[in-house]
Amino acid sequence: MRLTVLLFLGWLLFSSPFACTQSTETLKRSGLRQPVEIRRDRWGVSHIYAQNEHDLFFAQGYSAASDRLFQLEIWRRQATGTLAELLGPQELKRDQGARLFKFRGNLAQELKHYHPRGPQIVAAFVEGINAYVRHINQTPEQLPVEFKILKTQPGFWTPEVVVSRHQGLLENIRTELDYGRLVHLLGPEKVRQLAWFEPVSKTGEPDLTLHLNGEELFQPILDLYEAFRLPIRFSDQDTGFGATEEGAAVWFDQQRKYVGSNNWVVGGARSASGFPMLANDPHRAQSVPSLRYWVHLNAPGWNVVGAGEPALPGVSVGHNAFGAWGLTIFETDVEDLYVYETNPSQPNQYKYRGQWENCRIISDTIPVKGGKPVVVSLKYTRHGPVVFEDGKHRKLYAVRAAWLEPGCAPYLASLRMNQATNWAEFRQACTKNRIPGENMVWAGRPSGGQKGDIGWQASGISPVRRNWSGLVPVPGDGRFEWDGFLPVAQLPSNVNPTEGFIVTANNNLIPKGFQFRNAIGWEWSSPSRASRITEVLRSKPKHSVADFKTLQTDYLSVPARKLVPLLRALSSPDEPVEWARQQLVNWDLKLEPGSIPATVYVAWETQLQRAVYDLTVSEKAWNYLPSLPTERFLELLLTDSGGLMKNVDRPELLLVSLENAMTDLTERLGYDRTHWWYGQTNNKHIYLTHPLSHRMTKQQASELAIGPLPRGGYGETVNSTGNGLNQEFGASFRILVDTQDWDKTLGINNPGQSGDPASPHYRDLFPIWAKDDYFPVYFSPEKIKTVTEKRTVLEPE
Repeated sequence: MRLTVLLFLGWLLFSSPFACTQSTETLKRSGLRQPVEIRRDRWGVSHIYAQNEHDLFFAQGYSAASDRLFQLEIWRRQATGTLAELLGPQELKRDQGARLFKFRGNLAQELKHYHPRGPQIVAAFVEGINAYVRHINQTPEQLPVEFKILKTQPGFWTPEVVVSRHQGLLENIRTELDYGRLVHLLGPEKVRQLAWFEPVSKTGEPDLTLHLNGEELFQPILDLYEAFRLPIRFSDQDTGFGATEEGAAVWFDQQRKYVGSNNWVVGGARSASGFPMLANDPHRAQSVPSLRYWVHLNAPGWNVVGAGEPALPGVSVGHNAFGAWGLTIFETDVEDLYVYETNPSQPNQYKYRGQWENCRIISDTIPVKGGKPVVVSLKYTRHGPVVFEDGKHRKLYAVRAAWLEPGCAPYLASLRMNQATNWAEFRQACTKNRIPGENMVWAGRPSGGQKGDIGWQASGISPVRRNWSGLVPVPGDGRFEWDGFLPVAQLPSNVNPTEGFIVTANNNLIPKGFQFRNAIGWEWSSPSRASRITEVLRSKPKHSVADFKTLQTDYLSVPARKLVPLLRALSSPDEPVEWARQQLVNWDLKLEPGSIPATVYVAWETQLQRAVYDLTVSEKAWNYLPSLPTERFLELLLTDSGGLMKNVDRPELLLVSLENAMTDLTERLGYDRTHWWYGQTNNKHIYLTHPLSHRMTKQQASELAIGPLPRGGYGETVNSTGNGLNQEFGASFRILVDTQDWDKTLGINNPGQSGDPASPHYRDLFPIWAKDDYFPVYFSPEKIKTVTEKRTVLEPE
């Protein structure tokens, strides 16, 4: 065996194209079967070369742990419900929720859903994480700073941690409860006028009939659910998931409503190279570290590069040697709130189809820092976990969550996609993706008789509701049941459209007359981003990677195109207002950093939205409908087809809102309008702080903060940067692929590949990302050689 290892290392050093590197280290790690080589490039991406599948995923887990150890530790504690053990009793409710919503199915069958060798792959990945944990715990002085601050060490992983659902993008229990409250307050017709539901079914707008006592919905029904799902916010007192100041760090803020994602593919006839191309920029929270993690996996049967979440094996978005794929959220409604009548003499019994049924009860014990362990009772109805008990009205509230079904670990089904060699295989792999609902797109490389297909497949677990919309809570007495799940293959799809390209941006893509309307959701993102991408793709016959870069970072505002023309026929005797009007009517509609009209426009649109909201939404509904959907706001202002603004003087509204915008800008930016640049700290910027900033000295917190740097755009631009002054959401990860040459792939990952502040890759990608730029993602050994920063050989111990 020793001779085999020496021969392998000799081949690596003298026969491979990687003979010259900046630094080399050899490490012995128990659990490996053969030597593995890890090539870290200058942007922090690990290119892993293994001789077998087990060692490949062992090394992926090891590499992820070496870069994202604290992030993985918090993931593990969220998944296992052990945060109170680290942070104290304020996290008890979160831990109880994590245990309440734990997947409790057959683990071996669960793992086989994601890949035929899923149990072995996940076991190897976990082994790799644990190998690094075991190593670093032997030298605690080398632990990242977060462990020293919290005076803790990382724990060991199990496969159960990998399949946890706690980080998934899940819909729509929060809005469902709020819509129920709004129906009680305003009535169903008014709610339909204010919300934006698509697509309308053959029978019209969705049914919002409330079959419950609406007054009882105004209780803290989802507190336990929210504790489990809301992001962790660290402070000097470890106050759990409370509020933070603007710009303060929020870790793992993946549960908040996504602000959008984009992907598109073009066929060879529409690309400058003659080969299919792909672009993808999924939008999530901006955080330190990034949610996603780049990696290149190479072993017999595997050769794939891209990014996923560091806690998962495989690659969620990327390419192999046959094609590239990307994702955006597709609207599936996978949660329902059920309300039950309980037995007056036995509160653990609930009525179902006229009979009393017993709750299933599991007793669990939660360890607590600085205190005694706490015993909790976890209750379940036939539909799911009980989140609230109303003894006064004798009611139970339970969440029916499709994501507790087998095969619903977010993104883990990507393992099958990683090995797809054509559109048919990729589409079949998509049928295994259940959470979250995704618009999966594919761009295949033509070679060896394979067509260069482009395709789209909507995927996700889709409950079929025959007799209700799923938009409001319902009784759990048996009248409202799911009629199974719609097979993914029956969700919408498209391959090689005549237009030569496919665009998805969380917008409504359901074809007219779709026969399974009752198995998809109602709430979609504004079509602004999708329409802008489509417009640009149609504007010229062929596109290059450079064109894709420009489009992926596009700052044109589609709403501005509709609103600014309303000012052309107006004028104001007030000098500041007239100046602002002139700025807008002569503007190119792009929210570029440094643009003064962009500053004026965003302030004006904000004031317009507030005005329309105040005119159409009564105060009693403010807590449950905090803003109007963009399309509803535009419809109310431009056409008011529902008559909610029939007595409003629109020209006056436009000018008064412009006046209010000027007042706001003067207060924030001063009287010198020549300095009202879009993209300054008190206007539009990006500033990231370390999640444990409140536990550090001010100097240390400042040193570990990242930014500020100017940003452009806002929530409705293709380059979506959110609507706050500090960018909290948007694309931290991007990828562009031309299938003609895999070495032409471009990518980014803000702020860096590593979560360790001591690493040079903690923040090195931030200035590149902030300038809307990319780094090359090489695939061939020859190209990787030219950018290798460090070479690590892992040997079996």
